Amino acid sequence: MATGHEHTVKAFDQDIGQLRALISQMGGLAEQAISDAMTALARNDTVLAKEVRKRDKQIDAIEAEVERLAVRVIALRAPMADDLREVVAALKIAAVVERIGDYAKNIAKRVPMIHGEGKDRIEAISLLPAMAQMASEMVHDVLDAFSARDADAAAQVHGRDNALDDFYDSIFRTLVTFMIENPQTISQVAHLLFVAKNIERIGDHATNVAEMVYFAATGRYIADREAEQGAA
Repeated sequence: MATGHEHTVKAFDQDIGQLRALISQMGGLAEQAISDAMTALARNDTVLAKEVRKRDKQIDAIEAEVERLAVRVIALRAPMADDLREVVAALKIAAVVERIGDYAKNIAKRVPMIHGEGKDRIEAISLLPAMAQMASEMVHDVLDAFSARDADAAAQVHGRDNALDDFYDSIFRTLVTFMIENPQTISQVAHLLFVAKNIERIGDHATNVAEMVYFAATGRYIADREAEQGAA
């Protein structure tokens, strides 16, 4: 016969499983939003861009559900140590994924503003989807790491942020050079710089999630791990 403690543990495990599933669902929507926003940009598809903006409400709704569930778990289950870290991480990660969705929505908002003569001649437009793919993969991999409580996988995502930053710097220089050489494109290039910065921020947020996942899984900060490896 199951004891009250066993029932409590089982109920807690079910709640944690639900939190992970909700965050995975949020992540999938955010990844799709990034992909669709970049497709809309490449094709100048204002209809798809509008759809990306509308779908952002779905991510917001799931974040609210995660918040309600996390608060309920803390109030009713009184988790300790590792369990508490995971619930708090879920709460924080949901907020970060919501921000990632906002960045995708912001990219979509720029699509109608990036058009007109000369668009196809701006080389950096063709580079932005590859940068966005890199950022989206970081989001996907770090949320997988959270679901699996995989500290090493989270640390690997954290280490990929420098490559994304280098990509951003390269695109930034390309766009600024193009703008200087073609002053008539200043407004258009400014919007593309905004897009590139939003992609870079998505990568930053994935890196922040990696730090949360690592701490939730180990109780240690990823910066301490990196310092130890640097001293080795």
